[in-house]
Amino acid sequence: MVVSVLEEMRIRSLGVIDDAVVELSPGFTAVTGETGAGKTMVVTSLGLLLGGRADPALVRIGAKSAVVEGRISVSPDAPAALRAEEAGAELDDGTLLISRTVSAEGRSRAHLGGRSVPVGILAELADELVAVHGQTDQQGLLRPARQREALDRYAGAAVSGPHAEYAAAYRRLRAVSVELDELTARARERAREADLLRFGLGEVAAVEPRAGEDVELAAEAERLGHAEALASAASVAHAALAGNPEDPETVDATTLVAGAGRALDAVRAHDPALAALAERIGEISILLGDVAGELAGYADNLDADPLRLAAVEERRAALTQLTRKYGEDIAAVLAWAEQGAARLTELDGDDDRIGGLTAERDALRDELSGLAQALTDARTEAAARFAEAVTEELASLAMPHARVSFAIRQTEDPEGVEVGGRPVAYGPHGADEVELLLAPHPGAPPRPIAKGASGGELSRVMLAVEVVFAGTDPVPTYLFDEVDAGVGGKAAVEIGRRLAKLAKSAQVVVVTHLPQVAAFADRQLLVEKTNDGTVTRSGVTVLEGEDRVRELSRMLAGQENSETARAHAEELLATARADG
Repeated sequence: MVVSVLEEMRIRSLGVIDDAVVELSPGFTAVTGETGAGKTMVVTSLGLLLGGRADPALVRIGAKSAVVEGRISVSPDAPAALRAEEAGAELDDGTLLISRTVSAEGRSRAHLGGRSVPVGILAELADELVAVHGQTDQQGLLRPARQREALDRYAGAAVSGPHAEYAAAYRRLRAVSVELDELTARARERAREADLLRFGLGEVAAVEPRAGEDVELAAEAERLGHAEALASAASVAHAALAGNPEDPETVDATTLVAGAGRALDAVRAHDPALAALAERIGEISILLGDVAGELAGYADNLDADPLRLAAVEERRAALTQLTRKYGEDIAAVLAWAEQGAARLTELDGDDDRIGGLTAERDALRDELSGLAQALTDARTEAAARFAEAVTEELASLAMPHARVSFAIRQTEDPEGVEVGGRPVAYGPHGADEVELLLAPHPGAPPRPIAKGASGGELSRVMLAVEVVFAGTDPVPTYLFDEVDAGVGGKAAVEIGRRLAKLAKSAQVVVVTHLPQVAAFADRQLLVEKTNDGTVTRSGVTVLEGEDRVRELSRMLAGQENSETARAHAEELLATARADG
């Protein structure tokens, strides 16, 4: 069941297209027109809608930007609809609107369901909505990596499960190997760092600094260095506050304040304001007594011992040696020592770490060998089924004697993992080198399709592969850009017939130059330029009846009014209708 249908695209200022609307429908739609008329812009437009690279060269000369808008009918419970809603898009009565704008300066914007979204979101939807195939895809199929991807996609869970386990083990092995190589390569450097740390920590341990000790000693040194001046100042201040016993005539502050208090005490009862002042003088008297007592104690307790001062300076010198090397102050030195001890423990543990990593690496290599073997076995089993299915499809595409097969090989490598009883090279996708082989006729040896397939054969192999995928991993819409390249005659008819069959279960859009293919389409669109070389809104039309016969005649003979071509065109249409 088709869960989505591409209904319409509007294209503005893209290549030769000024402003055109491409109306599509379920089933098989063929897009035809003269060479250079802009047919391929249909494929390019859809590529932009599905997150393709934005090339400013596509913007029509003189325009500020190119805009492609698409309307896709999609089931609300389809994965694409759910992903679109996650991105904030809104479905309008089962319709998803997509817009892509490319400026002439190269800037690109994407909108999905009325919301601005990153272009990457459109690319995610592409996997669920449309399979686009053009000439570059045919060339891509020549690469072994793409052939392995195709086989893995066909195999489904049988390969994806082992592949996921293998990939996880492979990533862990890579991480362990990198860390192990780094530790081993830096062994001498780490030993030198450890020796320096041990020396520094030994110096700190020998001094045994205490947090805040440098601040305390600095204050004590300042006090001891000025002991006589401090004692003299304290004595003078004490005498000024409490009097000098050796000179009873001296007037001190305590006596004067006491006299002031007595003077107010005699009259304080007559005025509350004066009584408050008397209270304050009493407080001053108490404070003066306290300060005088502390000054006396300070002077008595002041240590002027030169030996203590020498000891303090010696200790400060030892602390200065540490702060010169390891920190601005003792707090920083202690922090360095704590960090250094942790780092030394780490460095001393590196030998144990190397041993543990070596053991883990060996275990991971053994595990990877088993997983690589499982992956090879799964691919080998799937390859037989895949090759048989593609071969059957080729028989329907006028290649009845062609045979497709897969070569699954490994390359020996003494440093590799063991697969099939021998060490082989391996990578992120396993140890297998997958290559698609084609024997086009009986007696011909199977050869890589890059060497053994003509352009027409390659087109049919790609179509056969996609048809096989449609039965195992379908997408709602297939768009082919000249999949019939290099094909003609009976083979072209068979391609048209096969595309029509594929369209029974999916939407199929084909850009083609072959009338044998176009005749099998449920709908045929004609792209044609105006006199000024542009494609306008009226330049993309649906062909029906006589108009379609005329276009097929042009495609057949280059002459729209040739009676022979018209007869052939009508015969093609009749054949297609009979098959349908």
